[in-house]
Amino acid sequence: MKRYLVTGAAGFIGANFLKYLLKKYEEDIYVVVLDKLTYAGNLGTIKDEIADSRVRFVKGDIRNAELVANIFAETDIDYVVNFAAESHVDRSIANPQLFLETNILGTQNMLDCARKAWYRGKDSEGKPLYAEGKKFLQVSTDEVYGDLALDDPARFTEETPYRPSSPYSSTKASSDLLVRAWHRTFGVRATISNCSNNYGPYQHVEKFIPRQVTNLIDGVRPRLYGDGRNVRDWIHAEDHSSAVWEILTRGRIGETYLIG
Repeated sequence: MKRYLVTGAAGFIGANFLKYLLKKYEEDIYVVVLDKLTYAGNLGTIKDEIADSRVRFVKGDIRNAELVANIFAETDIDYVVNFAAESHVDRSIANPQLFLETNILGTQNMLDCARKAWYRGKDSEGKPLYAEGKKFLQVSTDEVYGDLALDDPARFTEETPYRPSSPYSSTKASSDLLVRAWHRTFGVRATISNCSNNYGPYQHVEKFIPRQVTNLIDGVRPRLYGDGRNVRDWIHAEDHSSAVWEILTRGRIGETYLIG
């Protein structure tokens, strides 16, 4: 049986992944959902899933070291999928501190708890050993790479330097670098995914596509950013979920994967 710890699963992207995961496996799975239930979390979205005997819901903050450590102690977690994050650009401009605390300190706490739970000593060369098969996946964003000019033939790759442009993307870039550092320094079996913009069911109305749709329904003029020539890449949340599952089951430790 594979045991997952999925953070932020009452949020839009995390909820879609939880639903995908439970459909993918019929029986041989156990999922602990950890969610703080902020304004962006909706327990009603996953009410059927948390009623499933394969799922345990824990209300809590990823910054809470004691709580997270207890989850690892009580359940032999195989995979951590860290969706939990403050994720709205405009809100990050209004209140950067909240994004720093959740996205950076929260990720650091998750990494430390995973490291301590999975640590199995050192090998003959003094390198840290961890329980076989354990994986930590940091779910991140393509916004860490910044912008491309409309006429730029280049595309973002795993080697593209980070150029975040908002408090939100800066904190996500910081959390990615923490994951890389914990892998390089401590040997934590971690992987990163950077995904483009998601859309799909259960998305909060503050996000771009839902907001434009509700504006049209309400007779409000939709907001246009820039001069109308900007281009954004969008992916359906279920396609994102399938990519996350592929990275968890087939991805190589220490790698970064771009999803688009």
